[in-house]
Amino acid sequence: MGEEPAVRDYWRTYLDSLQPEPPSKDLEYTAWAFGNTSEMADNLGDLVKRGVKIATASLAWAYQADGEPYPDVGELSIILDGRGDPMCIIETTDVEVLAFNAVDEKHAYEEGEGDRSLDYWREVHWAFFAEECKSIGREPTEDMPVVCERFRLIYSK
Repeated sequence: MGEEPAVRDYWRTYLDSLQPEPPSKDLEYTAWAFGNTSEMADNLGDLVKRGVKIATASLAWAYQADGEPYPDVGELSIILDGRGDPMCIIETTDVEVLAFNAVDEKHAYEEGEGDRSLDYWREVHWAFFAEECKSIGREPTEDMPVVCERFRLIYSK
């Protein structure tokens, strides 16, 4: 659960907006930013907030190296900007693990980045995943496992 007061306040505001019966205050969420730079977090978060980005992809090996579970359908996430401030809330709707070279045009388009083409997706994600592989002592391969997640925007203020 998010520890920053701004994140907790944003979560409370979201819960209070669910009328007539706000759900249990015990609902869980995670708070995180896209990418590995402030600029990437701002840009990708903005795409989510505008409804352009409805999918993302992560290197499965990175989850394993960090001992983190893959996302689950139904999970709620507060998306943070590059300063760590909340931008919006998403709900995970689909998760599948595919080989890098099996990610298709539809997923690339739904990620909403660049020109939304599969070629663009492969170019930028190869570079990003290659850096992650290097940091965890792995070599990138065409069939490295990628966690493909789809989500829907459920709150933005």
